[in-house]
Amino acid sequence: MANQAQASSSIGTTSVAAVTTPGISSSLKFVISNLKFLVPHALTPDNFPIWSTQIAKLLRANGFAEFLDPKSNSENIDPNQDERTWRVTDQSLATAMCSTISPAVLPYVIHLESTQEIWATLHTHFQSSNRSKVIQLKHELHNVSMQTMSMTQYLTEIKKIVDQIASAGSSVDPEDVIIYILNGLPPAYQSFTTTIRTMQESLSLDTLYALLISEEIHLKAAALKFPKMSDNQSALYSVRGRGRRGRGRPPPNNAPVQNNNSSSAITCQICKNKGQSADACWHRLNPNYTPNQSSTKNNSALVANNDSTSIADWYIDSGASSHKTNNTENLEFYNTYNGNDTVTLGDGISVPIAHTGSGILPTPASKLILSKLLHIPSLSYNLFHFKSC
Repeated sequence: MANQAQASSSIGTTSVAAVTTPGISSSLKFVISNLKFLVPHALTPDNFPIWSTQIAKLLRANGFAEFLDPKSNSENIDPNQDERTWRVTDQSLATAMCSTISPAVLPYVIHLESTQEIWATLHTHFQSSNRSKVIQLKHELHNVSMQTMSMTQYLTEIKKIVDQIASAGSSVDPEDVIIYILNGLPPAYQSFTTTIRTMQESLSLDTLYALLISEEIHLKAAALKFPKMSDNQSALYSVRGRGRRGRGRPPPNNAPVQNNNSSSAITCQICKNKGQSADACWHRLNPNYTPNQSSTKNNSALVANNDSTSIADWYIDSGASSHKTNNTENLEFYNTYNGNDTVTLGDGISVPIAHTGSGILPTPASKLILSKLLHIPSLSYNLFHFKSC
């Protein structure tokens, strides 16, 4: 009787063992159930560093690190865990991981069986592409420019690029970010950038952002308070100055520009200059005066070429006492200079003056009369004396 009971018990135990399947641990249930909430964004070609960090932290926090890299985590493997249970866990994790991969990336791993194979393949695939992306993003950061953006938009654009570099697995030093920001500012911020570059103390990005926003507000307020000054400066920085030839030219003084065809048709009988009569000529009381041949030829050329223009860059020179140009086409009226005076440049070199006269510098707002304009052929640029106007 006892033997029969023992046999019956043995049969029952064997029957239960035959139908028992490996159990799923509570940690595995948690990972599978909450994976979509803990890793909300599917893997795409652009977010592998973020996605991989979230997956790795989740599996390691729940004791599944060995399924990502069995070699480096062999000490964490439970020796009492049977092979069948391990395979069930591995397949469950692999299935859950594939559910967080977008259709664009899934074909690279759909044929793989284990979690570790999927993990290693994704790392190999994205490692080279991320490096190329980082190089491209750093190139964009190097060439970023404020241009027509507001300061907030400009700083947001830079932060966006820096964040993309970080998401690609690289980083940018904050000091380098400051340099990129300053290099992309327009000329109006020149004094601000000089101050920042010469600071002895280190500056945080948050502090720099606040200073830049404040500087933008200050510049806008100054532009509203001194609109004419702002217009003239912006014209000289961004607009190419032109010296016009034609009828309606002003006399060589500070009189406003007028388009008077009748007066411009008058030719002085003494000095042969256009636009003035003999009774207003400066040389009417000088019996020994003879007309300058170059001036006469110049006036004839002006009549024949009344529609021609010359274009040259103009730069502000607040320390000079007169305007200077390297091209006679920027002069409306000029005469040969026979004096001994020279002009000393910033490098100490003295250059001769060829002609003196007057000209017009067009700006978007108005035309500026350049009453004291020197022609210096050896200059490689044109200088506008701001304080004299």
